[in-house]
Amino acid sequence: MKTHFTRLFEYDNYANQKIFSILKANPLDKPVQLMAHLLAAQQIWLSRCNGTAGTNYTIWPKGDINAFGNQTAENHQQWLNYLNTLKDEDFNRQIIYKNSQGDEFKNTLTDILTHVINHGTHHRAQIGQLLKAEGTNELPNTDFIFYLRQQK
Repeated sequence: MKTHFTRLFEYDNYANQKIFSILKANPLDKPVQLMAHLLAAQQIWLSRCNGTAGTNYTIWPKGDINAFGNQTAENHQQWLNYLNTLKDEDFNRQIIYKNSQGDEFKNTLTDILTHVINHGTHHRAQIGQLLKAEGTNELPNTDFIFYLRQQK
């Protein structure tokens, strides 16, 4: 499982960098806000997995496009560091956490990791659609299978 999720987080980093590069050239408000949310959510979920999260966080921070490059790299490295601490049995461990309203939930680590990757894909697609609607002609290909082909 560790190898599987490491590979997915490598892809996530690749896709985030591609979207960030197009955002730098087209820093529109809503796409920037979505990227800020994506990056903040990655940090929140990591703190939940680590058991260090409270409920006092901002899930929709004001986006600072100048910080996205560093945030993307830091999030990626922190997730890889976390994954490297895990043993096979950890992936079925239940993570108990609270959402921003203070409601408690419980999910397996595998489900949370899957969510983090899918959440990023969802918001990158939204960003792409918004940029396209505003006239951006060429968007980067952030498909997982395309990423895998590039790795060979």
